[in-house]
Parts: sequence; C-alpha cells; structure tokens
Amino acid sequence: MTINNCLKLVQLDLSATTDITTLFSHITERPWSILLDSSNSEHSDGRYDIIAANPVISITTKDKVSCIQDHQTNDISLSKQNPLELIEHYQNELLSQAQLSQEAESSELPFLCGALGYWGYDLGRRFEKLPSLSSNQYSSPDMAIGIYSWSIIKDNKHGQWFLSYVEGLPYPGIDQVNTWAENALAQSCEFELQEDWQSNLSEDKYLSSIERIKQYLVDGDCYQVNMTQRFSAPYSGCEWRAYQALRQKNKAPFSAFIKLPESTILSVSPERFLSIKDGMVETKPIKGTRPRHADEAVDLEEAQSLKQSEKDRAENLMIVDLLRNDLSKSCAPGSVKVPSLFEIESFPAVHHLVSKVTGQLKEGVSAVKLLQGAFPGGSITGAPKIRAMEIIEELEPDRRNIYCGSIGYIGIRGDADTSICIRTLLCENQTIYCWAGGGIVLDSVPELEYQECHHKVSKILPILRQSNT
Repeated sequence: MTINNCLKLVQLDLSATTDITTLFSHITERPWSILLDSSNSEHSDGRYDIIAANPVISITTKDKVSCIQDHQTNDISLSKQNPLELIEHYQNELLSQAQLSQEAESSELPFLCGALGYWGYDLGRRFEKLPSLSSNQYSSPDMAIGIYSWSIIKDNKHGQWFLSYVEGLPYPGIDQVNTWAENALAQSCEFELQEDWQSNLSEDKYLSSIERIKQYLVDGDCYQVNMTQRFSAPYSGCEWRAYQALRQKNKAPFSAFIKLPESTILSVSPERFLSIKDGMVETKPIKGTRPRHADEAVDLEEAQSLKQSEKDRAENLMIVDLLRNDLSKSCAPGSVKVPSLFEIESFPAVHHLVSKVTGQLKEGVSAVKLLQGAFPGGSITGAPKIRAMEIIEELEPDRRNIYCGSIGYIGIRGDADTSICIRTLLCENQTIYCWAGGGIVLDSVPELEYQECHHKVSKILPILRQSNT
C-alpha cells in the first residue's frame, strides 16, 4: 500500500502552558501509543515533545522472527529478514510517495511521520554472533517499531503546537486534539509496588563479577566493560501514574512512555544515542557519574571532582574513540569530529560527564544503515564492543531487553533522533524491571561501582516505592 496523498502540517491553537501529558493522558491505555517527552527539562536537548498512536503498520521482532501487522486490514505476516531493513522497506512502501505540503517541507520540526518505537539491546544479536547464556524470560519483543502517519509536536522553545498528518489515513482531527488539551484524563487507579525491589545479583556476586572483568582487562581481552544489575518487583495499578512520578523528579530530556500489547516502557533517559538532521550525525555518550547534593558547595565539589577525575575521563575517552569508529562506517571520510569532550551536564539526581561526536552521512547512506553500524551504543557495552558484549553475556544472569537499547524515530525526511535506554523500566506480567550499571576499567573500585549503581536509581526506585504515599 503506497500513499500518494499530501503530508500536511497544521499549527494548533493550544496554550504554551498546556503540558504534553494532558493530551497523552487520553491514550495511555491504547496499544502502540508513544510519547517522546522532554519532561519540561531546561536541557538544550529537551526542546520538543512528540505524540503518536495508531500506526498503519507495526513490526515486532523476537529472536530471529519479525511479525508485521497491517493495522488497516489486520493482516499479519512473518519474516526472518534483517529487522532494520524491514523498517526501511515498509516506511518507503507506505510513505515514500507522500507529497510534503509547503509548510511540512520548510519546517524544522522533528518527526512528522515515519518509524517510531524502540530497538532493544538484544536486537544486537541479529547483527553480531554472540553466545546465549543468560535467561530471557521477557514477553516484550527485542524490537517494536510502528510506521505512523500522524504526530502531535510541541515546540517548547516557542510554546507552539503542531499536528502533522498524511491525508487518506486515520488521524485525530483538530477538534479531537483540542478536546484532549482542554481536560487531562484522571487515572482511575494508583500504582503500587507489592514487594520491595530485589536485585538479580547479591552484592558479593556483583563485586566478584567486577573482579572477573578486571582480570579480563589485565589479560588484554578488552579495555572497558559495562556491568549491570537488574532490580525487579511485583506491582499493581497504572504504569502511566508511575511514569508521571518519574518524569517529575528526573526531568530527563529523552524521556518516553510506550504502550505495547504485552508490555509498557517507562524511560527517563538523559542520554542521546544518534541524531540526524540535514545529514549531520550527532552522538553524546555519557561516561562518568556523581550524585547531586542539596548543599550547593558540596554539589559543586562533586561536579568538579567528576570533571577532573582521570578514571572517568579515561573511561569517557575510550567510548568516544569507539563511537568515532562506529560513525566512520557511515560518515564521509574526515567528517567525524569531537566538538566537545568531558563536559559536565547536571540532572536532578546526578552529574554526568558527557562528550559529543559528530559526522556527515555519506552519500546514499540511510539512517537505518547508521543505526545498524553503531548498535548497540558503545557507552553501554564497553570496548572493544563485541568482546565486551560477550563478557556481559557471561556475567549478567538475565538479558537486558529494552535496557541499553534505544528509543526514538526515523522520520520521512531522513531525520532521526534516538536515546540510550538508561534509567529505563519495563513493565510486563505485573512485574516491573529496572537496571543500573557502569563502565568498569582497570582502576575501578568494585565497592564504588556498586554504590554508583544505587546513585543512578536514587530518583527511580524510592519514588516508585513511595508513589502513593
């Protein structure tokens, strides 16, 4: 099915003070509804909020099989083709002939329509040969992408709202959007943890895993490995209520809420993976973390300590070099640059050490090719990437699923923006999962690495435990 109709962009007469969650609250229980949310962050990467729902086609991948569903006809087909190539195929088949209106053509807004969803960490197994040792008990797929023909976008910088849609396909009319904006839909149920959080690794086991990694480092197997532990708890109630509590406390510029038929994703990530605009690629790896403090003097000391830490700078530089290599596969020779290195970015819970790597896409290279060449992100694997992933598979008892994957979009105009799924939770079968980890290098102190995991979830686990108190 190819659509030859016009892609239109209409500015909406909505107040700049209306929060994106007011609109989205009306569709939180609708399968395949997605919110990309800046969480009212003042961060430079938090300019836009995006809502999409009711995809024309969805593609879900589990292990080696992808399920393609046409939501217009309910036809379902299965494929063992490269799942990223499936995204490109169906997006082109459906939307490549859509004619952009003058407003859409000239707009600098992000995602008007196209592919939107997530790529889980374990999708990397489709592109690299890796061992299969850890437990994989999740219902949620390795990849869940919809091809969407409409979106609602809020430009927080200018306080403006827009509706983008392809004529001839279903989309919410302006009257419907106005109704959503006028009244937030109250949730009929609370969110409640039924038991305390439990880690899948005891402290002793975590510390011994760090020592094992350090032996691999001494042996020359790798330079850095990202080691993670997973927390879980049974819960009842509304995932949307939990997400609202998380976004308020974290104010992360790459937050997201994704409702799937079998699971719900809650993400309050601060980290960009890959973005593309006018052929320019950007990635912003985070390596290095310190906790925030209420005492301003102590807080400043923590930030300065991170800025000057030789260990954290070395760890960050390893990942910058890895990402320079990953981007060079898809970018023009000589175009890959590092415009900023070891910058401090501060969030409500932590300070982070952040660098930026940029490049210009080669002629004829698509966003899908770039994503495959760099996936999963080096900041959450280690270096060299494949050997680090093999060690992760050996030492982590459970698969990561959405964690350390990526959430984002590949738009009809070749634009893209994706996050690294840190501070990201998976809700399924009345169990909620949350992960935290860090890069291990030779001079890592195991006890401090264990404590850093808890710093990273300090604005997640306690908040959800107290969400109804």
